[in-house]
Formats: sequence, C-alpha cells, structure tokens
Amino acid sequence: MSRADPFLDIPAPVVGVRLGWRTWAVIVASTALGLFALGWPLLFPAIGVTPQHTADAPFVFAALLPLVVVLVIAQVTEGGLDARSLAVLGVLSAVNAALRPALGAGTAGIESVFFLLILAGRAFGPGFGYLLGFTSMFASALLTAGVGPWLPFQMLCAAWVGLTAGLLPRRVSGRAELAMLVAMGIASAYAYGALMNLWFWPFIATGMESAAGSLDYLPGAPVAENLTRFGWFTLLTSTGGWDTGRALTTSLALVVLGRPVLAVLRRASGIGRVATGDQGRRGSHLIGSPHGSSNPVQARD
Repeated sequence: MSRADPFLDIPAPVVGVRLGWRTWAVIVASTALGLFALGWPLLFPAIGVTPQHTADAPFVFAALLPLVVVLVIAQVTEGGLDARSLAVLGVLSAVNAALRPALGAGTAGIESVFFLLILAGRAFGPGFGYLLGFTSMFASALLTAGVGPWLPFQMLCAAWVGLTAGLLPRRVSGRAELAMLVAMGIASAYAYGALMNLWFWPFIATGMESAAGSLDYLPGAPVAENLTRFGWFTLLTSTGGWDTGRALTTSLALVVLGRPVLAVLRRASGIGRVATGDQGRRGSHLIGSPHGSSNPVQARD
C-alpha cells in the first residue's frame, strides 16, 4: 500500500528499483578497479613512476568507459532504467555540467555537483546515482577544460556518492529523510576530499611536518604508517578548507532546495520508472492500469 510523504506533500513514487546481479557485478568491478588505482602505492612501493598517475590514468579512464556502457546495458536489461529514465539522466548530467563551472567548479570548496547527485540517487536509486556521478563529472570536465589525469578518479568518487545516496534506508521520510541526506552530504564531502588527495599524495614531496612526523609518502612503509601520514596530510591541507567548504555548500543547498527538488525528481521517477519483478506485479494495479489510480506516482517499493 502506498504511503504519502507529508513533508514533501506528494505521494511516494516507485523508486530504487532493486539492482540485479549484472548491475552489481559491474559496480563491484568498477569500484575494485578504482580503489586499486587510488591505493596501489600503499601496497606496492611507488618508486620510479611518473608523478600523479600521468601514466596509468589514461588506462583507468579507458577501462571505465566500457564499464559505464555495460552498466547502462545491464540497468536497461534488468529494468532499472527505461527510455524516460535515460532521458532524465542526460538532462541531470547537463544541469550538473552547467552548474559546476558557473558556481566555481570546486574553487575554495564551492561544489554544486553533490547536491543534485545526492537527491537524484535518492529519488532514482543507486544504479542511476552511480551513472550520474560518472556522466556529470565527465560532461563538466569537457565544459571546463578539466580533462586530466585526475578525471577518472573524480568520476569514480562522484559515482560512489550517487551510489551511497541510492542505498540509504528507504523507510526514512519527512524531516528525518532530509536530515539524513544532509548528514550524508557532509560525510561525502570529506570522503571525496580525502580520496582525491590520495590520487596525488604519494607522488609529491611536501616537506611538511606534524606532531606525528613527516607527512610525505614513504615507499615500502607499512600501510598503517603511510595511512597515518596521509591522514595528517589531509587534515592539515584540505579538511579545514576545501572539504569544509564543500560540506557547507552541499548541506546548505540540501536544506534550502532539497524539498522542492526531491519532490520534482520523485514525480519524474514515478512517471518514468517501470517497476520490475515482484515489485512490478505488486504495483501493476496502480501504474497504468485502467482499474487503478490515474496518478502514476502512488506506488512505493
């Protein structure tokens, strides 16, 4: 039975279509690839390699592109995406790509991508949010001439944000839901900053010192020691500045615009989404059925 959301004042739509094994296989494979590409210097000494992934980043990017295509095919095959959802994906990618350079493209921590990414992942589900992270960053890089060795890592980190937003508990609603999204936005802002620090930190010599000693990467050192150095490096160089700015702008945008934007996205989700499997059989009398309601956004998974 459907349950209306009094906080958004709209019926709760069919959202978050369950991901099939094909989609999960692609997500796990791309996530494993990204984590290894980011963290391999912690496992193997990074000695005599080109700085800041300039040699391996093109290969990571080349591996990600077919994975994104396979993910789209898997989602369409399993019913997670249909033609309308793909159209919405294109529109939201274009909106994010246009907003990012207009509002600073991450300058001083001002970041507009996460706000829409989190809401879209919440409304359309984890597979959609994962894809939107890839496409938003890629389109934004093309517009801002931001194509470089950092791009595949930005795409992966943004995709993980959208995926996490889609995996948040579905039962939460109203003000608690908005508070959950704000908390997730703050956490993802700091996590994104830390991961983007990791892509270049092993390849630079900062000469910085902290209470724990040098902040530089030490090839061949135990993982725990290098992680401690990296933690201090992140804390002193980005946590209080760029990452906090990203957390503030994301949370402020969610508080001010989260309600209306989520309402619009959920209406689009209810109209554009076709439920599959058991969910589709349970909700078939509500969606497009002459014996059910004329409102296409009355079912909830």
